[in-house]
Amino acid sequence: MADERLLRIIDANANRTREALRVTEDLLRFWSEDALLSRRLKRERHQVGRLCDDLLRKGSRGLSARHTATDPGRDSMPASEATRRGVADVLISNFRRAEEALRVLEEVSKLVDASASRSFKRSRFRVYELEKACVVAMERRLAGA
Repeated sequence: MADERLLRIIDANANRTREALRVTEDLLRFWSEDALLSRRLKRERHQVGRLCDDLLRKGSRGLSARHTATDPGRDSMPASEATRRGVADVLISNFRRAEEALRVLEEVSKLVDASASRSFKRSRFRVYELEKACVVAMERRLAGA
């Protein structure tokens, strides 16, 4: 059984990854109206979710380790997160958030399940590729807007 502190890290970064990928998915779906990239983002979000749920034994261990009321980072909002310059900035910020969270999941899961760590690494590299494709699509959309 993994240390509760590790489970909290996994749970927080699982949420962070899913949330960030959902933002990017919605931008590509509703703003860029790009069905293909939106579906690829959705598929990646669901794959990460299943992997995280499996790692946390279908979520129950993660939920029991969650302590949002006492989380020391709960009320933190750096100035860089307080504003966005435009849609492209929102897209890039959320890709970076997902990539960073996947890196944390990759490293921390080595202490729990080495095969999960390898899966998180593969996911992180897929997200790098998705970022490139989505930024190019967004730039095209902005140029044509």
